[in-house]
Amino acid sequence: MKISIKKVLIGVAIVFAILIVTIFAIGLKMKSEIGKIHVPETSKITNDVFCIKNSFVNMFLVKDGDNYVAVDAGADVNVIRTEIAKLNIDTAKVVAVILTHGDGDHTGALSMFKKAKVYMAKDEEQMINGKTAKMFFVHNSITRKDYTLLDDQQELTIGKTKVKCILTPGHTPGSMSYLMNDSLLFVGDAFGLEKGKVIKPNSFFSKDMETAIKSFAKISNLPTAKYIFTAHTGFTSDYKSAVNTQLK
Repeated sequence: MKISIKKVLIGVAIVFAILIVTIFAIGLKMKSEIGKIHVPETSKITNDVFCIKNSFVNMFLVKDGDNYVAVDAGADVNVIRTEIAKLNIDTAKVVAVILTHGDGDHTGALSMFKKAKVYMAKDEEQMINGKTAKMFFVHNSITRKDYTLLDDQQELTIGKTKVKCILTPGHTPGSMSYLMNDSLLFVGDAFGLEKGKVIKPNSFFSKDMETAIKSFAKISNLPTAKYIFTAHTGFTSDYKSAVNTQLK
């Protein structure tokens, strides 16, 4: 009996040690991948689009008259508040936040936009309600529960801003890109940019690379698009050149 208990304890210890080593290795890999990311500084990109830097991720503000529509919400409330202040923009004038997906670096400062209506893809809700884990037993969550869910190809108007919702799964099941005012394409983490060309998302952080590559077809033929904005690899004003590529 004692021998059996001892074997069980040894087995548990081995499993625990493997788990610790795995978590440590994942942490090192994550740190390494994040260290490779260099995003644009907080700035005014066009008369209507503003880029906000939060460490290794960008969120964006699109001007709508006297108000703004935010694409994602950054990672840290204090950083986002400081960065937006550099642009002399009143966060109370952000009337909507449309989320490309539910990862923490895109939702972390959501609580500061208290007056904003929150939108996200219907297929992404599973990532924030505990149904689907981001990684192992780790789940995403957001501070707002009063969000509006969006369907693929749905079109809506926020103020005077036109938004077309394009489901581009792969990075997460409900990753969604948004074509705003016919010309501004925001893709979040669904795709990246490299040397002016669209590339597949970072494989370490993405759940389904095969699906991500298939999603490219949904954003590669948008006749009115001019800009592409990504969350971690900057932006381009030459949409046609950027999508003139093949993802593998």
